[in-house]
Amino acid sequence: MRLARMLWFGALMAVLIVPLLWAGLVHGGAVRHWSQARWDSASLAPDPATTPEAVVQVYAARAWGWKGVLAVHSWIVMKRAGAPAFERYEVVGWGVGRGAPAIRRNMRPIDGFWAGNPPHVVLDRRGPEVEALIDQIDAAIASYPFPDQYRTWPGPNSNTFVAHIGREVPALGLDMPALAVGKDYLGNGGLLGRTPSGSGFQVSLLGLLGMSIGRIEGLEINLLGLTIGIDPLGLALKLPGVGRLGLT
Repeated sequence: MRLARMLWFGALMAVLIVPLLWAGLVHGGAVRHWSQARWDSASLAPDPATTPEAVVQVYAARAWGWKGVLAVHSWIVMKRAGAPAFERYEVVGWGVGRGAPAIRRNMRPIDGFWAGNPPHVVLDRRGPEVEALIDQIDAAIASYPFPDQYRTWPGPNSNTFVAHIGREVPALGLDMPALAVGKDYLGNGGLLGRTPSGSGFQVSLLGLLGMSIGRIEGLEINLLGLTIGIDPLGLALKLPGVGRLGLT
């Protein structure tokens, strides 16, 4: 029994530590001051002039500095049918301690680099049915329970905000990145909730310890905000510092 416990503990440490060491080597190099990093467009978003339909997208990019070893920053953009431009919404911590709102609108290019880190598209929904989803997203933004709060870890942070929108608008089917530290922070004493995709349920203790299971997320275990999981339908593993490893 003792040997079995030691083997399980060793396996758990390997799953946690080895991916983090790899991420530290790859993403933990010298970082310039955030003001000198790239924030311009990565040319991923569709051109509103040639995209008349309604569009909703979610982006994520590695966070700035050492935080990028562990986590991504995520945000949501949307455009109604015929609109000449997108709108970008996200939560940031800069200035919140001095009274600034945590939710920011159109602070950066909709598909911009985040402190030098390239973004990737997490979700892309287009078409006539998206117009109604945008109405629901507007309501979800208005109902976000932490509009004047920010805490890097375990939340509420940018990923808490985007995950909240996913829970409130389950038709999005939002699969939050495995590196979205803060996505499991339910806050306000909540222990039980839907997964951000709306396809399952989760239990979470202040975003520090919990478990979730859903059709889209698969099975995820949250340890101190870090995600370890498996997605059987997508044939993928989810590892701290690495994120999703799979065929899809």
